[in-house]
Amino acid sequence: MGKQDGTDRQVTIGPIDDSTATILHVDMDAFFASVELLDHPELVGKPVIVGHKSARSIVTAATYEARKFGVNSALPMGIALRRCPQAVVLEPHFERYQHFSRQVMTIFDEITPKVERLGIDEAFLDVAGARNVFGSPVQVAQLIRRRVRSETGLNCSVGAAATKFVAKLASGLCKPDGLLVVPADRSVAVLHPLPIAKLWGVGAKTEELLRGRGYNTIGDLAAASVADLRRVIGDAGAERLHELSWGRDPRTVQARADEKSAGHEITFETDVTDPQVIRRELLRMSNMVAVRLRSGGFVARTVVLKLRFSDFTTITRSRTISEPTDLGRTIYEEVRQVYEALGHQNSAIRLVGVRAEQLQDAATAPQGLWDDSDAWREAEDVMDAASARFGKGAVRQARLIGHTPDERPRLGQRD
Repeated sequence: MGKQDGTDRQVTIGPIDDSTATILHVDMDAFFASVELLDHPELVGKPVIVGHKSARSIVTAATYEARKFGVNSALPMGIALRRCPQAVVLEPHFERYQHFSRQVMTIFDEITPKVERLGIDEAFLDVAGARNVFGSPVQVAQLIRRRVRSETGLNCSVGAAATKFVAKLASGLCKPDGLLVVPADRSVAVLHPLPIAKLWGVGAKTEELLRGRGYNTIGDLAAASVADLRRVIGDAGAERLHELSWGRDPRTVQARADEKSAGHEITFETDVTDPQVIRRELLRMSNMVAVRLRSGGFVARTVVLKLRFSDFTTITRSRTISEPTDLGRTIYEEVRQVYEALGHQNSAIRLVGVRAEQLQDAATAPQGLWDDSDAWREAEDVMDAASARFGKGAVRQARLIGHTPDERPRLGQRD
């Protein structure tokens, strides 16, 4: 995955055919250390170690400047400080890491519902369906990097490829703060010169066994017969590594089971009793849900309204619509009617949420004989295009103008 210190990074510069590189692997750069540096800007560019300053503790994280001295996570702190005595040691703050992880994952979720989380600081995204909303895979990757930087102050690296394995490898090769695109027809050329340790699942023991038989690069493994590899590492490992050595990886991006829907919600800092504020939030979240549906290539048959009152009582009400939709205006009209039918316009509301369920592939979903929503679709397509080019919120519906994300009630969390 490139050297731990980033000295041999590879990045994509200039135009490239990214049509087959629809799987992204997004990995935060030195995540824990970078979060700590937000509170210590004077240490940016210096070797910093995150961990408890005790000879018996271990390194939690390290900046790239510290990694150049051979300091990496899980290294005993005593050894780390001998290798890099000038390093500054900062105590870890795991609640802060979780906070920024939620922010980053929310950005991913707003791009596509097809997000597979890998721990706190990385994820796979399938952006094949996002082309009409946010542009090509490269444009989506650039949008993610811009948004992560502007909304969190952190950097991420993105690998784009036709398979999960190559995408993850690419994100490592372009660290820190890089983008590497590997089209399907370039996968083998990128893979084969790399050392066998870059193969997913090759640990120290397997590497030792393979090198002992003269297999030093991924290309060496690709040229070997599966029968020869079986004699070294067994049946299952031989088949898997041989397939990976040719860039073949059938795994798809697997979103969590509870993400077979698309939703957003917000918790207000103070309880809201003004129904106009509630309607405005319903409209804003309906548009956000619709963008996620369109970027994933989905339409929804059911919309759900969620309300939580000042006493923490929570209710949800769903409505199945006559024709599946990916339009924010349609979703809003449905949840607004549900809200008004409940008769809670004067109640103190703590949380409000909108969710779309019973998702279907937009390409195969049944279409009605008449579509009187063409004007709204055209308007929302314009908003999608503006957001892809200029960033989220570049164009909003008139009733949302003057109500920017910074002005809306804070402490919101996505369901």
